[in-house]
Amino acid sequence: MKKDLISIGDLSIEQIQEILEVARYIKDKQKRGEQCQPLKNKTLGLIFQKPSTRTRVSFEAGMFQLGGKAISLSLNDLQFSRGETTGDTARVLSRYLDGVVIRSEHRFLVEFAKNASIPVINGLTELFHPCQILSDLFTIQEQGKNLKNLHITFVGDGNNICHSLMQAAAKLGMNMVISGPKGYEPSRKIINQTIKEAKKNRGSIKIIHNPLEAVRGADIIYTDTWVSMGQEKEEAKRLKDFISYQVNKKLLEKAKSNCLVMHCLPAHRGQEITSEVIDGKHSIVWEQAENRLHVQKAILTLWLCK
Repeated sequence: MKKDLISIGDLSIEQIQEILEVARYIKDKQKRGEQCQPLKNKTLGLIFQKPSTRTRVSFEAGMFQLGGKAISLSLNDLQFSRGETTGDTARVLSRYLDGVVIRSEHRFLVEFAKNASIPVINGLTELFHPCQILSDLFTIQEQGKNLKNLHITFVGDGNNICHSLMQAAAKLGMNMVISGPKGYEPSRKIINQTIKEAKKNRGSIKIIHNPLEAVRGADIIYTDTWVSMGQEKEEAKRLKDFISYQVNKKLLEKAKSNCLVMHCLPAHRGQEITSEVIDGKHSIVWEQAENRLHVQKAILTLWLCK
């Protein structure tokens, strides 16, 4: 039976742990200058409807380093413009490729995965960004933090990053707080699902609108852009509504003295985070960015190797 990576909610705790273990193994080998090429003669397709830096480059470079080949497939170069359906495209590409990474609207991803006979990996949709959060978990572990009972506060918009982080927190028994203005909370469905699962795993998911209160006792403060792709028309209103939710020195002082700061990038310096914080001693943002490569390679190895 083929396996897809649509959301962290679809993964078991054991699968998450396996991804993190394989990522550690692959990263250690690369740092020693040793080759690890389990995907020799494998081909990965990349279908990206949205701009990308880290996801695209880490998957392309990762596939090359694992001995395989990545092919970028622009929608303009495929036959969608001439009426070919998503299902038919998925069936055809399944006969050419060993797997595909898709960065698109969520409904396109789901329809493609339903009709494909090869693994389909979510490279970002408006609902979820599982590859980013799996990399973040790996980064947190590298910093010597125990994921179980970790206190993590997400400050900002209840977006795809927030959704995937909530799913991970619920599965692994973290204590997560989401802090943003009223009206910008995460999906109610995902809130209900993750609160229920968190309780089962002795963790918690809470919403606290006051950011100064929300970061008290935090081991990790995580933030993301206030204006996601497709929300450009709302930019002026969003910048005004989120002004009190900037991750800055004042906010950081309310958390634990050894609190770490994370951002999935791209960062809008002076908006959701200040340069003083993102370039400061508490930041592990650049470690996050590097680890996208190693965790992507672990996902490719586990999903494309039979």
